[in-house]
Amino acid sequence: MKLKELLSGTKVLEISDNDDIDISGLSFDSRNIPTDAMFFAITGAKVDGHSFIDAAIANGAKAIVCETLPEIKDENVCYIKVKSSGHALGEVANIFYGEPSKKLRLVGVTGTNGKTTTATLLYRMFKDLGYKTGLLSTIAIYIDNREIETTHTTPDALTINRILSEMVEYGCDYCFMEASSHSVVQGRIAGLEFKGGIFSNITHDHLDYHKTFDEYIKAKKGFFDSLGKDAFALVNSDDRNAKVMVQNTKALVKTYALSSPADFMCRILEHSFEGMLLNIDGTETWVKFVGRFNASNLLAVYAAAILLGADKNEILTELSVMTPVAGRFDSINLPSGVTAIVDYAHTPDALKNVLDAINDVRRDAGKLITVVGCGGNRDKTKRPEMARIGVENSDKLILTSDNPRFEKPDDIVEDMKAGLNSAQLSQTLCIVNRKEAIRTALTIANKGDIVLIAGKGHENYQEIEGVKHHFDDKEIVTSFAN
Repeated sequence: MKLKELLSGTKVLEISDNDDIDISGLSFDSRNIPTDAMFFAITGAKVDGHSFIDAAIANGAKAIVCETLPEIKDENVCYIKVKSSGHALGEVANIFYGEPSKKLRLVGVTGTNGKTTTATLLYRMFKDLGYKTGLLSTIAIYIDNREIETTHTTPDALTINRILSEMVEYGCDYCFMEASSHSVVQGRIAGLEFKGGIFSNITHDHLDYHKTFDEYIKAKKGFFDSLGKDAFALVNSDDRNAKVMVQNTKALVKTYALSSPADFMCRILEHSFEGMLLNIDGTETWVKFVGRFNASNLLAVYAAAILLGADKNEILTELSVMTPVAGRFDSINLPSGVTAIVDYAHTPDALKNVLDAINDVRRDAGKLITVVGCGGNRDKTKRPEMARIGVENSDKLILTSDNPRFEKPDDIVEDMKAGLNSAQLSQTLCIVNRKEAIRTALTIANKGDIVLIAGKGHENYQEIEGVKHHFDDKEIVTSFAN
């Protein structure tokens, strides 16, 4: 493809040569450069791609996209200066792969919590309604029934556009994807045309990356700012930042809520550990989900499906037979009479939501024992808050390791303990070995008790010193029962 065609959707600040040259491929990894490719020098949190421009040229790059032009240039290479190489990659990748997002109905889901559940349930619903459908989520990437391995909430721009083009080639009508705050800031979704955007909520998370809560809000808002006038923006008006999200959007704004006036509303009529009876837009529906947060997620799914033109009765029928996403309030009834719940809750708000859901249902049942840790090399400010929420809403708290990454697990646990007073510490155990922590919780639990194991959910590994070791919370629970 001609360079000038690839750059047609990108604002170029400066170009060193003519743009009438052929480009064979795109890359942001200097070690993986197709001959006559275009290399994007992206400034990352740890590595600056500008340091690898010479290596990229040596490996076959014919054009360099960068934010700062090198002092010494290769006369056989075209240099293109842009404001953001990351955003340029998204825009160029979109054109390179034939603008795939325009050829299906792409819906993005953003928010601190609920993204995976909402996107996955929409994917399942539209498949069951008879459409070929794609999914880009934390748990999995699907091209209709074909699964592709995933490692990030939102993959890089090249991967996104390549997968979208495969979805188009396969004949997919819809694609539902999580749109993380990182992906907005880094330009991973730049150039994509969304038919709709969904906002679930925004709470304390990712401040290790965004630094301030205002910057985190700005990142989420950026997604809605980019929506076109033919798209819809569906926001949870129970969240006080919902209006901020859509104050500059061109999209059609619609709201959903459990507690506030909204275009789409829902009330919880009954609930138990088996599910809830909901009144969704005037119709009663039994669902196999637990908790207000799940009622909100299901309402978002319902509202989005309506906005996409699906039939109300068919939507409600689908909601009534759906089951929770892997690692999201995954309940296991043990022979001992103990109920274990595995959940991905790894933010203060998510943990509070799950604990509230359990406490709303258990009433006068047995004790609630919570096992929770915090990830290493991530936002440290939420650690003491996670511990406080755990101890205030449980009968017993066990602090343990999550994914320590390159931090010492003991140090992370100490950071969590710092949020507890002496009385709270007296009802808290610290067991750094996660397997032992889970087994201890199950050992001390009696018939009728509930054990919540929070933080990892669907993950089947524990990341320690850069190595992922197999570890599955649910496997530990089931092996204990046997």
